[in-house]
Amino acid sequence: MKWKIAAAFPLALAAALWIGNTSLFSRFPDGKPLRIIAHRGQHQLFDTSHVENDTCTASLMLPPTHAFLENSIAGMKAAFDAGADVVELDVHLTPDKQFAVFHDWTLDCRTEAKGVTEQTPMPVLKTLDIGYGYTADGGRTFPFRGQGKGLMPTLPEVFAALPDGRFLINFKSRRREEGEALAALLNADAAARAATFGVYGGNEPTETAVGLVTALPGYSNRSAKSCLLNYLALGWSGHVPETCRNTLVPVPANLAFLLWGWPERFYDRMRAAGSDVVLIGPFEAGDAGSSGIDDSRTWAMVPPGFPGLVWTNVIEKVKPEVERRGFCALPSKPLICG
Repeated sequence: MKWKIAAAFPLALAAALWIGNTSLFSRFPDGKPLRIIAHRGQHQLFDTSHVENDTCTASLMLPPTHAFLENSIAGMKAAFDAGADVVELDVHLTPDKQFAVFHDWTLDCRTEAKGVTEQTPMPVLKTLDIGYGYTADGGRTFPFRGQGKGLMPTLPEVFAALPDGRFLINFKSRRREEGEALAALLNADAAARAATFGVYGGNEPTETAVGLVTALPGYSNRSAKSCLLNYLALGWSGHVPETCRNTLVPVPANLAFLLWGWPERFYDRMRAAGSDVVLIGPFEAGDAGSSGIDDSRTWAMVPPGFPGLVWTNVIEKVKPEVERRGFCALPSKPLICG
């Protein structure tokens, strides 16, 4: 008799875990639309097959199909026009305490200058050509050279130029000072705070900004790792770790199946804890870029009816994928679905 009880226990435990975490009996909330985060706005694509942290991606540009440059106001506007709900942008705090909107840690790759971006005063950055280094043919031609002169904006300039936009701000450094400076800006300017959807990036500035600005969602590398690993350990019980609460929870599409209750119950648990779920592209060891939901293969990883956020590098290619998967059943994304 005892051996029967012992044998039945693992089965009962497995059944309880399955019942507590299956999404078979759950559904996403009705009437909530899919939302799109456009990484760097509409921008030039590059070959990602051999990219490392110090790779000059402008030198790996694919043949251009449009005229927009990353982190430019025109590229951000194009992303919103194509249906983005949020545009991701990158900032550096300069010596004169301005937030320069630019991706690279140094100026050497995309501009005609050399040096560290955050060590260069904003008036100097304003003179540079952010399209200078782009080439799709190994340096024989530079199709955007001369077209990006003076186009590196400050963060307040982005807010002023796109007053209806919402932005996810990426801290490129690990300087606490950056988080303090952004918090001061957002706490002093209600319009800037309304425009800031969230923050992410380096541990120190991200966690500082989140701590100093009321209800500002954001995740650092450290907090995102803590959230997902602790949820993997304890999520079977329905428990949501503190680092997953009132924040943004990035989920790599190829690892999402590991999360207890994915997709509907996981989403419901995060929303009940005050968090938004951001589905990003597949995680691969050694990946130095920001993988996105960028093609039919990765769009197939988006659960039907998913009402969270989807991260993409190709906002200009989203419309057919959204239509193909039935997300246009909701009349809430006229730019994509119209």
